Amino acid sequence: MKKIVIIIFLLIINVLQSQIQGIVYDSNGETIPYVNIFIENSYVGTSSNANGEYEINIKNKGNFTVVYQFLGYKTLKNNITVNEFPYKLNVVLEDENISLNEVIINTEENPANRIIKKSISKRLVYLEKLNKYTADFYSKGYIKIENAPEKFMGQELGDLGGSLDSTRSGYIYLSETISKIKYIKPEMYETVIASKVSGDSNGISFNSAMDVDFNLYNNTVNINNEIISPISDYAFNYYKYKLVGDFYDTHGNLINKIKIIPKRENDRVFSGSIYIVEDSWAIYGVDVQISGEQAQILPAENIRIRQNLSFEPESKFWLLKNQSIDFGYGIFGFKGSGSFIANYSNYDLNPVTSSYKKKNQILIFDKNANDKGNKFWENERPIPLTEDELKDYIKKDSIETKRSSKVYLDSVDLKNNKFKFVDLILGYNYNNSYEKNNFSITGPLMGLSFNTVQGYNFSIKSNYTKLYNDYKKFISINGSLNYSDESERIRGSIFGKYKFNAVNNTEVSLDLGIKTEQFNSKQPITRFQNLITSLLFERNYMKIYDKTYFNLGFSRDLFNGIFLKSNLTYEDRKVLFNNTDFVILPRENINYTSNNPLNPNLTNTAPFINHDIIKFNIGVGISFAEKFMSYPDFKVNIKNSKYPKLFLEYTKGFNSSILNYNFDHLNIRINQELNLKSMGVLNYNSVVGTFFKNKTVSFVDYKHFNGNQTNINSRGNYISSFKNLEYYDYSTSNDYFEYHLEQNFKGYVLGKIPFVNKFNFNLVLGAHGISISKNEHYFEFNSGISNLGWGKYRFLRIDYVRSYSYGKSESRFMFGINL
Repeated sequence: MKKIVIIIFLLIINVLQSQIQGIVYDSNGETIPYVNIFIENSYVGTSSNANGEYEINIKNKGNFTVVYQFLGYKTLKNNITVNEFPYKLNVVLEDENISLNEVIINTEENPANRIIKKSISKRLVYLEKLNKYTADFYSKGYIKIENAPEKFMGQELGDLGGSLDSTRSGYIYLSETISKIKYIKPEMYETVIASKVSGDSNGISFNSAMDVDFNLYNNTVNINNEIISPISDYAFNYYKYKLVGDFYDTHGNLINKIKIIPKRENDRVFSGSIYIVEDSWAIYGVDVQISGEQAQILPAENIRIRQNLSFEPESKFWLLKNQSIDFGYGIFGFKGSGSFIANYSNYDLNPVTSSYKKKNQILIFDKNANDKGNKFWENERPIPLTEDELKDYIKKDSIETKRSSKVYLDSVDLKNNKFKFVDLILGYNYNNSYEKNNFSITGPLMGLSFNTVQGYNFSIKSNYTKLYNDYKKFISINGSLNYSDESERIRGSIFGKYKFNAVNNTEVSLDLGIKTEQFNSKQPITRFQNLITSLLFERNYMKIYDKTYFNLGFSRDLFNGIFLKSNLTYEDRKVLFNNTDFVILPRENINYTSNNPLNPNLTNTAPFINHDIIKFNIGVGISFAEKFMSYPDFKVNIKNSKYPKLFLEYTKGFNSSILNYNFDHLNIRINQELNLKSMGVLNYNSVVGTFFKNKTVSFVDYKHFNGNQTNINSRGNYISSFKNLEYYDYSTSNDYFEYHLEQNFKGYVLGKIPFVNKFNFNLVLGAHGISISKNEHYFEFNSGISNLGWGKYRFLRIDYVRSYSYGKSESRFMFGINL
């Protein structure tokens, strides 16, 4: 009863705060959501909510003309006199009478093509005309779930933080954002004034203006992939057009409604309608959609985007007033829908921009933006809440207060922390939610492994984490114990990290222990892969040595776009030899190789002499023109795809027990992901390095390249690894140059081939190589197909690879994961 009283009270307040308010209906009596509503000859406006309800806050009483505009309906103007508040004004919008002119019907030329060509010719003009502006932005969005399963992967889901009702349906996300946006071509800057998330007192919403900047005057619109605009320069390569008809708006402009039709299935294109103004050839409105399969967004089923623009006589320009994004989703047994409405108002097309200094800071939260009270939102929210949304806010706020209490959290932990027999096998997790700390330990079977040095060995790992501010400030301690059956030896290590903040990401770490380590510290073959290849195929690719070590680490962002990391390490290294030749499926004429990568066919030979050494490593990463978003207590860096990322790393090995093992190693890495719009994405990654003062270093400190001999890529590191290179064939202590280049055409090629385009595959072409001194070179090229899978689950990739090494060439197929 108390909650009902609160809801009624807040609804009354909501009404009292409304100045002009009402509901928009169609001729059948159904409410119309997301209608563009504004006071004529002003920037004061709003949109109706999901239930067709609206409110406009005006400061003074008087005479006003209220305009109601929505695609598919006649624009309505109501002249009203407001003598008292609130002023109630329900309206009915009539269907737009779209007619097809008889002359147009009889013409030999497709009239839609003529209109689209004119619009394309004006595309750059309108982009340039709106090259700078400021505006107020409001967004409200939700994601709902329907009939949620009670369990997922054997785990109880509960009520998802109070989101689910008795039918296991409800809002899993509901938020609002009010911000000031500033556009200075080609960048948008946003200052969040207020942010609100249902059930989260921190209130950091993710529905920002820059994420929904879907300007069809650009050649492409980024929705996970680059989607071709129906008025792009090359639109006729992707679309067919049909003139549905035309109508006149209230200003006497002739508006053409054109149906856009994809030429090929699964192209990165829209379907739906675009409305073009005759003579000016500007966009009047947009109602388009794209499937999740086309955009290659795994959970999405269909995404619909509607934009309403209004003519501003002063600027003589059509400005976006509201935009709605509706979608359905379904994955892993979860299904539901979502909707985000954006409202733009108070445009200034001639803003003062010379004072703007932090050009790389594209988003910032005002102080206390996430701590605005209900009164603020009641006064400033341009689109009213629906009753369901209001109920969700109240319910979630109440639940958050209750479920953040020590009594409740302790009771939940008491249930979840109970030890079960299965925990002996799968591991155990202990959580203290109120104190924000957690302890976990893995089960022995999860750490089962095999190699020819240790035989069967078992690893048990544990973790303790204490959060001070979510994951922005925390301490984490990881421990590991490994028991080797063949050598009957226990090894162990402990790693601790303390993160000071998430603004400059300062971290210190301590790592010490005794463990076996692959010669290539990047661990190109996993323990599980080595277990399979050894026991089933008698291929012991993993080569390891024994390391007793102590490491101190430090890292932080020095400045925006400049990152520093440094380590000081002591290592005592010992050679290890094979201790077993056990195999489940022995193969004729195939035997295990030795544990010496330099002489794999000779047993009991060592790749280095036992020694200890101290290493100092320092690296500096530079992301040129890197953008960033500033949130309360944390920062998010956004790479600029127009510029490469550079990383310089210097390592000095000194005080070695073997003098010749002291060394100096310098390498420089440069990589970039280039967005080629309709042609896909080009990635390159190259490294050049040198060992100076000494070339006869320990094999441990050689430059090792990430090879692969298993026909499987389980890590998706296609741009930093080779597909047909033996793991240690080209390891070197000389000068070297490594390069990787891959182009993912994202449907640009295969989408144009009949029948093949039905499968929505992506063509990938790549070239990879190594060049070291003494004219030793390795080269491979690959031709692959990604986005393979079944239905929504398309995360597989297959490549044909051909390599050239030491005058020989080899071919193979590689299967992998590519998310």
